[in-house]
Amino acid sequence: MKDSVIIVSGGMDSITLLYDKKNEIALGISFNYESNHNAKEIPLAEMHCRRLGIKHITINLDFMGQYFKSSLLEGGEAIPEGNYADENMKSTVVPFRNGIMLSIAIGIAESNNLKKVLIANHGGDHTIYPDCRPEFIKAIDAAAYAGTFVNAHVEAPYTHITKGDIARIGKRLGLNYAETWSCYKGADKHCGRCGTCIERKEALTEAGIDDTTEYEE
Repeated sequence: MKDSVIIVSGGMDSITLLYDKKNEIALGISFNYESNHNAKEIPLAEMHCRRLGIKHITINLDFMGQYFKSSLLEGGEAIPEGNYADENMKSTVVPFRNGIMLSIAIGIAESNNLKKVLIANHGGDHTIYPDCRPEFIKAIDAAAYAGTFVNAHVEAPYTHITKGDIARIGKRLGLNYAETWSCYKGADKHCGRCGTCIERKEALTEAGIDDTTEYEE
């Protein structure tokens, strides 16, 4: 029985979760918050949902681009380069992004009498993004359960594993990660230098996957 919605960006993690839990998912939701890379990611999310026969919708959150402070909303040139764990990557935080998206997704789940909301945050996000941490997921899951008649749950099955682990799941599922997008700069090709590009390369290498991503260099 399909009882879930998924927040699906078009990146490696959410596309892996989409295929991993495809038999449970009734609806895929993408959010356009006017980030540098939304235009690259969302068409991929739509494509994968269509391929799996899963309904997909995109919700406009353009107010975030207007009122929130983040280098992810300021154009590709504002994105720092270097390792994902470096202090400068904190500039890419979009304040409470997951909290806002999950709140909307929980409301949509209840409106469709669905019980679960899936999100693909992972262990590598914890040091940079507060709303990816286990304690946040636990808290918003409790809020979803208490605040809905359907007693909805937020499930984040990748919270305690790495991106390399996710890539290994994708390898088992036969995914083509060239059909996903990671780069925060959002140019025609992955830059290969920003934190998300470096993390992507490392995860694919760790999983023993041939990286066919087109990089600028």
